Amino acid sequence: MSNATAVAPTDLYRESAAAHGLTGGLNAVGDVEAARFHEEGYLVVEDAFDPSEVAQALDGLTYLMDGGDGEFRGVQYEPSMRDAVADLPVEERRTFVRKVFSFVDHDPRLKAMSGHVPLHRALERIIGAPPVLFQDMALSKPPRMGSEKPWHQDCAYFEFHPDTAVVGVWIALDEATYENGCMHVIPRSHRDGPVVHFQRRDWQICDTDVAASSNAVVPLRPGGCLFFHGLVHHGTPPNRTDSPRRALQFHYRPEDIVTVTREERLAVFGDEGKDVTC
Repeated sequence: MSNATAVAPTDLYRESAAAHGLTGGLNAVGDVEAARFHEEGYLVVEDAFDPSEVAQALDGLTYLMDGGDGEFRGVQYEPSMRDAVADLPVEERRTFVRKVFSFVDHDPRLKAMSGHVPLHRALERIIGAPPVLFQDMALSKPPRMGSEKPWHQDCAYFEFHPDTAVVGVWIALDEATYENGCMHVIPRSHRDGPVVHFQRRDWQICDTDVAASSNAVVPLRPGGCLFFHGLVHHGTPPNRTDSPRRALQFHYRPEDIVTVTREERLAVFGDEGKDVTC
């Protein structure tokens, strides 16, 4: 393997055919669609949330980003702006947010999205058990500066046994396009199991281990969502447009799971002690 670069290679996120999306909303997710998820590692639902739900979620995020809850500390800014945002007006500071996290207990509008009944019904079909929310965040790519999230597996971040049925849900709040940093996935890559990750541009799969030629692009309109397996390879390129790209991301698991220590997780996903380089 060659070294991962400080800037993503231009061919790492290819403008391939868009992933096929399911219409009919979340209630259209049945046994056939759940089987497709397990076969491909992901499932796209085009019209999962209506415009009013999307607007409520954006209002909730704005409230928290603007300091509406004085006890909330879960706002992270683009790395290049972290030292400058404190001196900016609230409205301008908001435009440089990269991530908002651990918010469901701080805003009822966002909590409603995470507990959305049709969403939970779809998740139960996919997981095979009632879903338990264990992570909530909003992911933002500010215009012209929203940074890449390199290819990775989400299970590489969690202290669960790698066989745990982890499902991510990525909900578009703005139109997500190839140009502004929509999700990219490698279909069926979850079948390969855990992959070694390296600390390069982020905690990531080595660039040369990414099957970029098999990349599927997942553009979404506001309210569309992507279900994705905790081991499927996925990433998002930078935002190169003048429009923001905001999304909610929730992670769910079954109630009964096997946890592991950080050391046990890194023994599986980390590179230390292994004959690997990046």
